[in-house]
Amino acid sequence: MKTIHSKKKLIQVLKGEKDLGFVPTMGAIHKAHIYLIKKSISLCKKTIVTIFVNKPQFNEITDYKKYPRTFKKDISILRKYNIDYLYLPTMKQIYPFGYNEKVKIGSFSKKLCGKSRPGHFEAVVDVIDRFIKIINPHKIFLGEKDMQQLKIIEEFINKNQIKTKVVGCKTIREKNGVACSSRNFLLSANDFIIASRVYKLLYKSKKLLIIKKNILKNIKNKIFQFGVKKIDYIELIDINKQTRPFKKNKKYKLFVAYYLGSTRLIDNI
Repeated sequence: MKTIHSKKKLIQVLKGEKDLGFVPTMGAIHKAHIYLIKKSISLCKKTIVTIFVNKPQFNEITDYKKYPRTFKKDISILRKYNIDYLYLPTMKQIYPFGYNEKVKIGSFSKKLCGKSRPGHFEAVVDVIDRFIKIINPHKIFLGEKDMQQLKIIEEFINKNQIKTKVVGCKTIREKNGVACSSRNFLLSANDFIIASRVYKLLYKSKKLLIIKKNILKNIKNKIFQFGVKKIDYIELIDINKQTRPFKKNKKYKLFVAYYLGSTRLIDNI
């Protein structure tokens, strides 16, 4: 595994790579990251992983500051897998002339997380676009846990005729059903139990919700009884109608965002 800190050196090293898989991360490596990496290794000749905590996508500076940073541990974990390159850029390398606040993305960005996190998806798409221009990967591997983000990036890449192919990978979960996330490191043992109860309730309720949407209030009440203090949203959405090209068949996903203490968790089922 070659660890590279210089953008200039990375561009030189990657020159001529025609079958490169790219796994972008913000660190705090967990099982879902490893799944993406293994998927890339199985589908591409070479794989690059990046670790970069992208400040512009955080709406609250406190959220950015408390985001788990475990770089030494991450590097130690990544060495165990057959990845070819690890890129650890500075903020200045990615944003030499500041952020691009004029990124044009689809209307799906205004729903769900977009309602309470203005500018979040623009910042995510901006940084992914910047990495793609530096790395020029054949494929980029993204988790379906962040389904809204995945669909928005996929639509942006298609619309702008970027040659990189988006590979969506299944949500990896802990034994208790909680979706693997770097933010899980911020949860207490009791929070983790509550998160499991929320997942199991939503999993059981999804089919009934498709038929009877008026049971949503009851579901929210049960989640509050578990110990959740704040729910951003619980919405049943046909994801095939959210980003272009629209598909005729219906594919419902139950999206949720809620807080355990000051930690915001998202999932889709």
